[in-house]
Amino acid sequence: MFKKSKLNKLLLFVPLMSLMFCFNAAQNDDEKMQTIMVSVKNTLSYLHYSPKPINDAYSQEVYDKYFEMVDFGKRYFLQSDMAEFSKHRTKLDDYLNRGDLTFYKLTVDRLYQRVDEIDKISQEIFSKPINLDEDEVLVLEHKIKKAPANREEQYNEWKKFIKYNILQEMETLNSREETQRKKKDSVQKFGLKDTIKLEILTPEQKLTKATGEVKDLMGETFTRFKKRKKMDWFTVYMNAYSEVFDPHTNYFSPRDKEDFDVNFTGKVIGIGAIIQERKGNLFLGALTVGAPAWKSKQLSEGDKILKVKSLPNKEAVNVVGMLSDEAVRLIRGKEGTAVTLTVEKKDKTVKEVTMIREEVAMEDTYARSIIINSKDGKKFGFINLPGFNAEFDKEDGRNASDDIKNEIIKLKAQNVQGIILDLRNNGGGSLTEVGDIMGLFMNAGPYVQVKDGQGKIQTLRNKTNSPIWNGPLAIMQNELSASASEILAGAMQDYGRAVVIGSPQSFGKGTVQTFVDLNRFLNTNDDFGSLKLTIQKFYRITGESTQKKGIESDIQMKDFFTFSEIGERYDDYALAWDKIPNVAFNKVNGINIPKMKQNSAQRMSVNSNYQLLLESAQWKEDMGKEQSITVNQTKFFELMKQRKEEIKKFEKLDKFNNGLVLSIFPQEMQREKTDEAFKKKTENWKKLLSKDVYLEEAVNIISEMI
Repeated sequence: MFKKSKLNKLLLFVPLMSLMFCFNAAQNDDEKMQTIMVSVKNTLSYLHYSPKPINDAYSQEVYDKYFEMVDFGKRYFLQSDMAEFSKHRTKLDDYLNRGDLTFYKLTVDRLYQRVDEIDKISQEIFSKPINLDEDEVLVLEHKIKKAPANREEQYNEWKKFIKYNILQEMETLNSREETQRKKKDSVQKFGLKDTIKLEILTPEQKLTKATGEVKDLMGETFTRFKKRKKMDWFTVYMNAYSEVFDPHTNYFSPRDKEDFDVNFTGKVIGIGAIIQERKGNLFLGALTVGAPAWKSKQLSEGDKILKVKSLPNKEAVNVVGMLSDEAVRLIRGKEGTAVTLTVEKKDKTVKEVTMIREEVAMEDTYARSIIINSKDGKKFGFINLPGFNAEFDKEDGRNASDDIKNEIIKLKAQNVQGIILDLRNNGGGSLTEVGDIMGLFMNAGPYVQVKDGQGKIQTLRNKTNSPIWNGPLAIMQNELSASASEILAGAMQDYGRAVVIGSPQSFGKGTVQTFVDLNRFLNTNDDFGSLKLTIQKFYRITGESTQKKGIESDIQMKDFFTFSEIGERYDDYALAWDKIPNVAFNKVNGINIPKMKQNSAQRMSVNSNYQLLLESAQWKEDMGKEQSITVNQTKFFELMKQRKEEIKKFEKLDKFNNGLVLSIFPQEMQREKTDEAFKKKTENWKKLLSKDVYLEEAVNIISEMI
């Protein structure tokens, strides 16, 4: 959750001593990292909502968090490494205070050393015949694993890990073969034209093919790792320090901040093409219709990228072997400037294509609606909102509230009788957009309370009295609905304006963050990155925090995430739940929740697809909790056979259709005639919605509200 302010007001109240951590421009990477460390420490100490004491206890938490991040599976560092590192366990606070890189350099240099050794280990393993008949077990659960005692144990652990990957790849080949057989049998059974060619491989051929795939994958992984700059690992190191304050306080390098801004606004300045990395080469992925790459008519998905020239630079940069994110940054740039790609086409011809960079919108991040015709003849509007996007730096910037408004206007023109707003998987975004969206559905009123670290409470209000939809409203949520999603769902629930449908509770992120540019404290034009900092907590108008507890649905339905440990309450460093006084507000509607809840529970209790889905979710969660697995091929394939038998009972879910008739708008029908990518996305979206048992029940519920 983010605020529009750049922390200007907050900084007025920071003690002057906190602004004494100014530095001159760093001369090299070491000096730059030292400067960042001290700047981050001071920013955390003075500006965080609930600062922690920088002491030995904090140091130990950072130590544990750091190794969780760099060697979660305990495959890289040896026990001797960990014994050496442990001598620094209570010193990380001191290192942070004075910008000491001792521990960072020790661990990262050792990590690169171990990766280089393990790369050679894997090559040695692949150079010999791999015996899949040995009766060995690979430990999967990191909590019960220990770092390898010595090189020999590390070799054996990696050999088992490689075997596991080969067996998985062989199982993929088996499954593909079975699918082809079923399709061919079906085609022959119904006398259809048979164009399916079965590729039947012997077990030996499968082993050879799978081993080659895994060998290539391992090689690419190690190559990609070695190309990573050590500054990338410094970002990880700094996040161990920051995320122990709370999980949403993070250090962002300039490059990471750029990526965040792109995702937050849903727009990027570039050519509108996905860049894919395969076997050391970069290729063009899907092209955005209407964007520069598509308009050039000279580029196609699958073209290999050889060079990138970003004018006014005279020399083109060879990108063969480059990481995809580095190439992306060469291609991005200032709007209206030129960029030239040298590509190798599939016919091996080489072309140079020059394009002018434009602002490209990522439509999947914006709201979209569709018309639902229910089984009993009613017509409803369905709006999916992936995030509360906003462009703060533009007066006419695109934002979620305007998008929702446009979708409501389109739906009203189709005479819908109710609207379902889908906030499932919506991780939040701009806090101010919540009030603007609320104003589309009801009159003015408070929607959230915000408390800062000094205990000062502010009430945010929607001040408009011109709602454009007064009819029935249902809000869908799940365990991944967080932050702004929870504020909107909670406010509409408190007012009685909407019925909230979905998981027993949402994610539980009840904190507000802002970005603090570290440069503001530094005497330099260089970019030292930013700290995304928790500065406030927010509370419902009833006074209850959404932190950890989230929003409880009025009508609860379990889903796949209900059986997983998803949510703020599972994070060791999450801030606590608490309560403040409520603010005065007036309910606007009298929805008969108890009756609707009773009716829904009765329907879902006899909904065989829903019950089967829950059983499937529990089964998958149980599989995910297995602590070890055999890497003996006879036992492994027997286990896979057993699982396939268990899965058969869930195959019915793949054929489920909720019977809802979904219709797009006339203008979208016209667009489909010229925009193949849009047409394909629409088809996939409609297919997903037609298999959505929760949407089916949401329609049943909103039907009762009419």
